[in-house]
Amino acid sequence: MAAGLAMAAAALAASAPRADTGPAHGEPRAPAAAAQDVRGARTARDARDVVRAPVRIADAAAVRLLRPGDRVDVLAAARVVAMAAPVVSVPSAGGGPGEREGALIVLAVPRRTAAEITGAAASTPLAVTLC
Repeated sequence: MAAGLAMAAAALAASAPRADTGPAHGEPRAPAAAAQDVRGARTARDARDVVRAPVRIADAAAVRLLRPGDRVDVLAAARVVAMAAPVVSVPSAGGGPGEREGALIVLAVPRRTAAEITGAAASTPLAVTLC
């Protein structure tokens, strides 16, 4: 299981655009000071660092409570590994051969958070709390 999660994290990192890539030819570059507004809201610059991370949650019944658009904290043992992560999708359980316990959700999180979730999942079951 750990090897599969590590491979998923590596694939996410390799397939995402580099953070230092600039805007397309002819598009204006936003000044660094404009990266966040007064409320700390995310901007287009921050959105380049967000990936969709599949996360297996140990409690399938808890996952059945989730809908796209919900926000969750992801917990590994007593440690929070992601805070207020938006749920992008809740795939239906396939239940095919080799299906692991728990249920899968897809979260939109910063690349670094996706790596932290993957690392935590390699050694402990993950849980979610609704925000």
